[in-house]
Amino acid sequence: MTFVFHHAKPTEPPLLIPAIGLSLRVPLPPEMTGGSMTAIETVNMPGFGPPLHRHRETEIFRVLEGCYLFHCDGREFEAGEGDVVTIPGGAAHTFVNISDKPARQFIVITPGLDATAFFTQLGEIMRDGVPDKQAFELFGQRWDVEFLGPPLKVPG
Repeated sequence: MTFVFHHAKPTEPPLLIPAIGLSLRVPLPPEMTGGSMTAIETVNMPGFGPPLHRHRETEIFRVLEGCYLFHCDGREFEAGEGDVVTIPGGAAHTFVNISDKPARQFIVITPGLDATAFFTQLGEIMRDGVPDKQAFELFGQRWDVEFLGPPLKVPG
């Protein structure tokens, strides 16, 4: 595993994807780690999270603020400030911000992927709201992500 020095500062404006209540920054792009990992910082609006999906990458989530409900391979659990959640590659997973305010996470993805391109393209297909199933499937094929179901709903 090869790393090069990289000092990330939040000078770039975050990527915004309002249709899914997400903003994010990529402080550690894959080219800084020889492709071995990527790190992103996310802000999820209350009640928002990704659809149920799976991919080859492992994700390590550190909840910085707020509370999330996670679903991983049929198990559901809450994760709050300071908690670390590891989702192995190939696991069906999703999460939702169950806080009444924006919630934040720091996420390490391994092996790395071009999160800037991934989320920019996701934002483009989500621009007018939830796209049709075919658009999601084409996006998933391009990024080797299998979409399995809708996002979680906030319990209540």
